[in-house]
Amino acid sequence: MTLHLTKVAFGVDSLESFVERWRAREGLPPYELTTRYLPKRHAEIAGPDADPEAGGGSLYWILKHQLVARSRIVGFGEAEGGRVAIRLDPKLVLVHGRPKRAHQGWRYLDGADAPADLAEGAELDDAMPAGLIGKLSALALI
Repeated sequence: MTLHLTKVAFGVDSLESFVERWRAREGLPPYELTTRYLPKRHAEIAGPDADPEAGGGSLYWILKHQLVARSRIVGFGEAEGGRVAIRLDPKLVLVHGRPKRAHQGWRYLDGADAPADLAEGAELDDAMPAGLIGKLSALALI
């Protein structure tokens, strides 16, 4: 089973601005997100223990208390100052919104709990608005 990571899209106020930020990176080398520690289960995410049929793990982005998009994790490496680099494919894939509480740093997400990708060619407007999902989640309706 594939293992993924989740992380809050810090400093982003809307899904549209987040998508535009990532579209500017398409065609560039993998983006490196730095963290203090190497995930203990990194081999399950992008390594010899990763599920080859699933293409390895992804980093799912949380925006306004919901999972909204994912970036495929290409690998792990070293960064400046003894930190760890999580290398991400510059292509952003939108997913069906799923409620997820915000947290600091990254957390693991099992493949069975990961939301499905939006259909190819689906528009941002086809997904439920983040504000509505947040309100429904607060009312325990989703």
